[in-house]
Amino acid sequence: MKITVTMAAKIMNKGPQFVRIGVQRNLLPFGIAMKQKGSSRFDYFINPNQLAEYLGISLDELKRRCAT
Repeated sequence: MKITVTMAAKIMNKGPQFVRIGVQRNLLPFGIAMKQKGSSRFDYFINPNQLAEYLGISLDELKRRCAT
């Protein structure tokens, strides 16, 4: 299951920029931000298991919320 920054933000009732900066600065424990070589852009990976744990919900509940 792939979780985008936008999906994570929606589930958390936050904006995508909140998630991006939080992951970049290691303030949110459920993803990683990787800077692209030769660029100022980042790629993001949101770990579904860690996001569900952070939110205090089951993985099934996370999947349900992502589907809506």
